[in-house]
Amino acid sequence: MKILVIEDEVLLQQSIKESLEKESFLVETASDFYAAMDKVFVYDYDCILLDIMLPNGSGLDILNELKEAGKSENVIIISAKDSLDDRVKGLELGADDYLTKPFHLAELNARVKAVLRRKHLQGNRAISLANLELDFEDRTLLVDGKAVSLNRKEFDILNYFLLNKNRLVNKTALAEHVWGDNSDQADNFDFVYYQIKNLRKKLQECGAHVEIESVYGVGYKLVQK
Repeated sequence: MKILVIEDEVLLQQSIKESLEKESFLVETASDFYAAMDKVFVYDYDCILLDIMLPNGSGLDILNELKEAGKSENVIIISAKDSLDDRVKGLELGADDYLTKPFHLAELNARVKAVLRRKHLQGNRAISLANLELDFEDRTLLVDGKAVSLNRKEFDILNYFLLNKNRLVNKTALAEHVWGDNSDQADNFDFVYYQIKNLRKKLQECGAHVEIESVYGVGYKLVQK
């Protein structure tokens, strides 16, 4: 799962980033209005943490642009302004939640997970397909009720495939989602291929009733056997 933290306070931004990375999220950051605008309309994020008071502009203006683009449903506002007007305005513009500074990082993490459950899992903590069950909270995979060991990237890849089951997954979109924005600077996608090769082997060895099909020149598709 990929998260964008839009926050100009360097220490807080770093603390949030480190806390979310400990929960195995992929985290990108932006420190001002223009950097944030560049990122939110170039890359897709599962959740955006948005400060209202930013250098060069307002977070509410970013939220308004996101709403017009139909991308505001996964935003949590984090702000030092505990203003009822700002809170109402943010929620009207489509933000999922509003958290007032200072806050405990554990609470922020819990709210991020709640937004992701609502966005992707209809409130559930696990995704199931055939004889697989992938637990988003514990980051575990069960096949026929037995645990299968996955590394972080393998888990994130399988999670992305399950959220897009039976859909063609473009290599570029998969790389950006699992490896972050810097993946677009790579000369090739060999790093994606090797992780998928290992994941395929594990799924086959544990008797999973799904397989990852290659679509030549485009990407992959997860299908049920």
